[in-house]
Amino acid sequence: MVIFGLLLLILGVLGLLSGIFGSEAESTSSKGQTDVHTTLIGIELSATALFIVGAVSALLVLAGLWAMKFGAKQGWKRRKDQKRLSDLSDKLDEVELDRRKDDLSGREEK
Repeated sequence: MVIFGLLLLILGVLGLLSGIFGSEAESTSSKGQTDVHTTLIGIELSATALFIVGAVSALLVLAGLWAMKFGAKQGWKRRKDQKRLSDLSDKLDEVELDRRKDDLSGREEK
């Protein structure tokens, strides 16, 4: 999940950076109307499309951060449970070893 979140974050950041640094705007006037066209990494887009690209990129960044947080929390919980189980297993092994020692010492005394 952390890797998936990192991929989403990278895609979102690349989209935002390409929108900020890789876009050029040009305006054309015809018959009293001004049309603004932008190019994003060589692709001609309208201003609305560029806004949508930016909004989707921002959502990808947020989704990536959420997925990384969720994955890290899940991994931390799994490691905590594994440590707890390992400690319990060690305690069980110690108790079993003590019982075997008691059984062997009880047999030798008789």
